[in-house]
Amino acid sequence: MGLIKKYTASSFWLCLLLVGVPFMALIGQEQSALRFNDGGTFKIAQFTDLHWKSGSANCAKTIATIQHVLDLEQPDLVVLTGDVVVEVPAHKGWLEVADIFINAEVPWAVTLGNHDAEPDISRTQVFDLLEDLPFFMGIKGDVSGIGNYVLPINASDGAKEAALLYFFDSNAYAEDEEISNYDWIQFDQIDWYRRASQRFANKNDGLPLPALTFFHIPLPEYKHIVGAATTVGDQLEGVAAPALNSGMFASMLQMQDVMGVFVGHDHDNNYIGLHKGIALAFGQVSGYDAYGELDRGGRIIVLKEGDFSFETWIRTGREKMHHYYYPAGMPAPDPKTVFLPATKLDKVKPGIRYTYYEDKIQSTAELAGLKCLKSGYIPNISLNPAEVDDYFGFMYEGWLKIPQTGNYRFYLRSDDGSQLLIDDQLLIDNDGGHSARTRENEIALEAGFHKIKVLYFENYMGQTLEVGLTGIGIKRQALPDIFLFVE
Repeated sequence: MGLIKKYTASSFWLCLLLVGVPFMALIGQEQSALRFNDGGTFKIAQFTDLHWKSGSANCAKTIATIQHVLDLEQPDLVVLTGDVVVEVPAHKGWLEVADIFINAEVPWAVTLGNHDAEPDISRTQVFDLLEDLPFFMGIKGDVSGIGNYVLPINASDGAKEAALLYFFDSNAYAEDEEISNYDWIQFDQIDWYRRASQRFANKNDGLPLPALTFFHIPLPEYKHIVGAATTVGDQLEGVAAPALNSGMFASMLQMQDVMGVFVGHDHDNNYIGLHKGIALAFGQVSGYDAYGELDRGGRIIVLKEGDFSFETWIRTGREKMHHYYYPAGMPAPDPKTVFLPATKLDKVKPGIRYTYYEDKIQSTAELAGLKCLKSGYIPNISLNPAEVDDYFGFMYEGWLKIPQTGNYRFYLRSDDGSQLLIDDQLLIDNDGGHSARTRENEIALEAGFHKIKVLYFENYMGQTLEVGLTGIGIKRQALPDIFLFVE
């Protein structure tokens, strides 16, 4: 767990007074005192859109829900992603919210939303107030907005940084409503992130550290994951993103460190999905004075030390739901899932068998009627054995060794036609004459060996064939050699 969490509130402050060390000196931008636990995990609870109104009868319900989540999940860090206190007296409201986490003795961080400066307090004054409170981890920062900072998570042995948490002020409203209603993350904020990301990578032998980002208003890219195969959760309203795209997502993609983005703002959305390999997620609306039909609760995120992976779920006052795995982009298997049984094999060797044909083929079904010109064994599915550029076909047969029972998503990319069969079941049909295109599908497989067959033909111009998969703990990739065997 986070190091600070080992102390009670009173002993923590007494320790600081005795040694004469200012609190903020311990938790500067790169000295957050957070670390992975001995089991190599770090748990974050995200609460969003409390819409706290001091004196409201709903405050007690909001507190009860947050405390319920904290008691069940025991997070190492709490993150509030904006629209926390929305009415006067704001100063009192922020202290009331802070008491929840101070009493729980859990480190907490904040990003501001578009409503947080609407009461009798400015964004700067919010952080002036919070920076002196126990267990608060936030920093104002020195670029556009208030609350742009990074909190490293140290390795479990405390030796070095092992992961990063970036926090941004997504600002509030655009100056020119003709351009956009909501503001966007500014260029100097993006530049700050890029420089910080590179600095940490340089300290890590040039390799990016696994990272997450938190802010309030969703990026325009959130619109691209609606209804996608890798998207899980509830979408009961549109995406209220800026109308202008300032390039934050493109920079995260280029820096290759950010695994997931976590926002609030849209109270009736709690879904998560993949866009170009980065997870885009909404939190769970947490406040009972906020609009919305969804149950109140929080999003839980668990990082794994030394790995570009995390798992996440929604925890409400009633249930745990929408369990999701990154980088697989897949939910946890349903308890009622029936897994295709594996075959027991005693003697296998690496590779896959191919059969090669030549003709003017129009569909994979025609391969069965053609004369085999040659056959053999190769390490992986490949077009290398082809002897001509056009008018040929292949059949590949072997065994697929699945490492653990679970759901797997396979993809099949080809030019021209192809089919993928698992245990004699047609899983992906990408047949017919066409340019390069990708089809994909999911299947529930028991750990062990499963029969695999791939049919392919090349008609005219262009030669492409790639079979790939993703699963829990497996990043989307071409099928590795170590998955393929023959008897």
